Amino acid sequence: MISTQVSHHINAPRDAVYHALLDARSIANWMVPDGMTSQVHVFDPCEGGVFRISVTYNAPTAKGKSAAPRTETFHGLFVKLVPGEQVVQLVELETFDPEKRGEMTVAITLADSEDGGTELQARHEQLPPGLSPRDNETGWRMSLAKLAALLERTMQCA
Repeated sequence: MISTQVSHHINAPRDAVYHALLDARSIANWMVPDGMTSQVHVFDPCEGGVFRISVTYNAPTAKGKSAAPRTETFHGLFVKLVPGEQVVQLVELETFDPEKRGEMTVAITLADSEDGGTELQARHEQLPPGLSPRDNETGWRMSLAKLAALLERTMQCA
């Protein structure tokens, strides 16, 4: 199975990063690649809790992977939550394309960095064959840059 892994340094403490991983309002702002908007439909951040999120391309000619035009919707389950350390989810894209179907595992691990910030490592495993690992990695990098900007802005205002 195909997997991707990305790392990102965030100038914020681990607890703040962990909170942003489990806050629906934060998710709507950061967990969306550039050129898209996000809508959180369901979000229950506890072990066994479910979520459902849609991201929609801003460009009117873009085509998403789900049934709705320009939209990609995915749902999942929180498998493991270790406060301040790790979030593990099962995720599945809602699509009619059998090459893009299948349950994926997303594991985000947090560690302290020497400068007081956080090192975030995101591993996305079991990508279906119809999903591009390169695009997946690019989307994660865009999203994690937004997460860092959101948290760093918040830390400056505190």
